Amino acid sequence: MNQAAAYDYDVLIIGAGSAGLAALRAVRRHTQRFALIDAGPGGTTCARVGCMPSKLLLEAAHAFHRRHQFEAFGLRGAAQLHADIPAVLQRVRAERDRFVAGVLQTTADLGTRAITGRARILDPHTVEIDGQRRLSTRSLIIATGSTPHVPDEWQVLGPRVLTTDTLFEQTDLPRRMAVLGLGPLGTEMAQALAHLGLEVTAFHTNHHLAGLADPKVNAALEQSLSGSMHLQLGRMPQLKAFDARAITVGAGDFSTQVDAVLAATGRRPSVCGLGLENLGVALDDRGLPDVDPHTLQLEQLSVFWAGDINPDRALLHEAADEGEIAGSNAVADHPRAYARRTPLAITFTEPSVASIGLPYDPHWTDEVAIGGVDFANQGRARTGLRNQGALRLYAKANGGELLGAQLCAPAGEHLAHLIAWAIARRSTVAELLDMPFYHPVIEEGLRTALRDLQAHVHEPRDTPGPHYCRQNSLDCLD
Repeated sequence: MNQAAAYDYDVLIIGAGSAGLAALRAVRRHTQRFALIDAGPGGTTCARVGCMPSKLLLEAAHAFHRRHQFEAFGLRGAAQLHADIPAVLQRVRAERDRFVAGVLQTTADLGTRAITGRARILDPHTVEIDGQRRLSTRSLIIATGSTPHVPDEWQVLGPRVLTTDTLFEQTDLPRRMAVLGLGPLGTEMAQALAHLGLEVTAFHTNHHLAGLADPKVNAALEQSLSGSMHLQLGRMPQLKAFDARAITVGAGDFSTQVDAVLAATGRRPSVCGLGLENLGVALDDRGLPDVDPHTLQLEQLSVFWAGDINPDRALLHEAADEGEIAGSNAVADHPRAYARRTPLAITFTEPSVASIGLPYDPHWTDEVAIGGVDFANQGRARTGLRNQGALRLYAKANGGELLGAQLCAPAGEHLAHLIAWAIARRSTVAELLDMPFYHPVIEEGLRTALRDLQAHVHEPRDTPGPHYCRQNSLDCLD
């Protein structure tokens, strides 16, 4: 990296979330002339209000919900169990705070190179802190993250409209809740609240849930969710009335009364007041610049963009990758184009939901082969009373290279990783069927889906089929 003595810093990083901290690790391998700017609250979205507290709530909810299956297992007394919601939330916060503390220590160790304040970009090489202090830099990394979106018409509810920024801070939860939005996060939280025993009504403007496009997988998820909550799909939710006693929420001719509303209508990039207009690049109707997805560079500027501020890949592992790419390119003389990992998104419901690789497209031609499995009769799933859900696989019809998958399945988070690794290795269906499958395991359901997919694949003439791995028609062995 060429040193530029005219600048105060080699790199300034705006944002101390997952992407910003990953960028920091990359930058400090090459230079100590950097600073990390953050207005707070610290601790990363994931640790503070996202991945970790939501999973803590989900684990408690799933554990409590299992009581409904005790009778089928021959276990008695489940009716005497109850969820102590204040205790559940107390554990969520205690564990959350432990995760956050570790993150905060990272920035505390930076000393004066950790700057607390609100940054505003004045030009591609100058940043102003709190309207007073100006810092110059050779390269700039923007990793300011995202914030929950609450539609204007719902803000009149004040503290009775919650987001994931406020949900985990509650010391108790009301009996009746409406959830607005069933994207991945909304679906998780709606199920968690319902599994904890709350009366949940969930609204979604279309019929595709948790980011799913495959109709068979989406139907499996809808069926699963409808067992524990009221679903209102395909219509815009409306705030019809509210007073001190209740909030009336509806969609079309349907209405219900609730005590609070959880707005899960997505997150928006945190760019308000950031000064992006001073970079001299074109901004779209959302106020965002065009970013090269492989270099994360803004046009030809020494300015790089990473993390949840990118609404198309708002996932922690993507944020970490983007931070590494942005940090490495910010200290390089010539930015490098990096290959991106296989797309992987998981929703931690029960059964789990995942989208991997190429997403389902209803307009596919016969160039793409599709195969799947219904877990209703899958052996290991039946033993654990987890036999619901579906998995669908997509491959090149010619040769069978695996392209993508969507699933709503038991142990889906683990199946999703196996599929993502296979796609990353450009494995074919025949190659995957050559792999060992133990018995009895959920992964045998993946094998069943692969067998079904193989029937729709045209193999090269010199590729023998794995005859010993054909369907045996015995549920207990699949």
